[in-house]
Amino acid sequence: MAISNELLSSTLFSIRDGEVDELFQKVAFLDHCKRAGGIETEDGGIKIQRPLAVAEHSSITAFPTGYEPLSLAVNDVMEPAIYSWADFGAPIVITKKEELENQSEKAIVKIVEARMRSVMGMLRREINTQILAGNSSVLGDLNSLNGVPAAYTTGILEQGAPAPATQTNTVGGIQKSVVDVQGWYNRQFNAAGAFGTNGMRGMHQMWTETNSRSPMGEIDCVLMSEAGFANYKRSLFAQERYIDEKSLDGGRMALMFAGAPVEADLAMPDATVNGAGNAATAYFLNFDGIKLIQHPDADFAVSDFEHISGTTARAATLYWKGQLIADHIGSQALLFNGEAF
Repeated sequence: MAISNELLSSTLFSIRDGEVDELFQKVAFLDHCKRAGGIETEDGGIKIQRPLAVAEHSSITAFPTGYEPLSLAVNDVMEPAIYSWADFGAPIVITKKEELENQSEKAIVKIVEARMRSVMGMLRREINTQILAGNSSVLGDLNSLNGVPAAYTTGILEQGAPAPATQTNTVGGIQKSVVDVQGWYNRQFNAAGAFGTNGMRGMHQMWTETNSRSPMGEIDCVLMSEAGFANYKRSLFAQERYIDEKSLDGGRMALMFAGAPVEADLAMPDATVNGAGNAATAYFLNFDGIKLIQHPDADFAVSDFEHISGTTARAATLYWKGQLIADHIGSQALLFNGEAF
């Protein structure tokens, strides 16, 4: 019995929402981004544009006598950060051979479901790797938080001090050192290879520095390397502090820091990615200042199944169009070189 394209397509459409939800739940960055309102949609355009305030709009006039003239001098303070879209897709394919060897509709549907889950698992791994470490072999057009290696010149978080001479990456087409505003420099702390000595101090310092510079909201989550997470938990034991553990969606476990969930993620860039002494131990993320933009018609959208010309196979496509962008880098922080206790 022939299986119709309509049946195969309806199977994909019926499981698509659940699979996308699972993708977000199982990737810590995506889950916290979604929970904190960091997922936004934009309706097309060749580029994504976000306004960035690069100076004060006007000045304050003091009135010691009451007769002083009000200064009406103003500055053109807005400069657009411009991002290119990242587009990627993956096919879900079923061959005529597979159809003939699995005659029932139920068997074919199970194959389609398994292929969809396999594709979503692959996307989950690659998206997380690219956003956190910047070294996905296939999603290089998607921006990354990791701006430590010399070649990662568009990465958002750098390990240099927040100043023109030491943070020079270009984010959204705007070079940090040229604009030279505090909202465009991330905060950073070097644990100097000794988390037990410096790690907790660094975490408190990053928390304070980011929140004091954030125009709104506080840190939403802290993502740590496996070693960093173990060191944080060990520090809590050593200081005889209460360890607040929390179970999150997707079976993930988190500790807490100043009310924000702290999670380990295998994709955090280690010394093999960032170089000796430069491993990213923790990202402090505020999703008022970091956004994942999606096109509303390409947010892991699936197409109908169609026959592939010149073959006996049929395929549907899962497609995503979006970008990781920054609105306020000063409310984000990197703690590095804290892998050893």
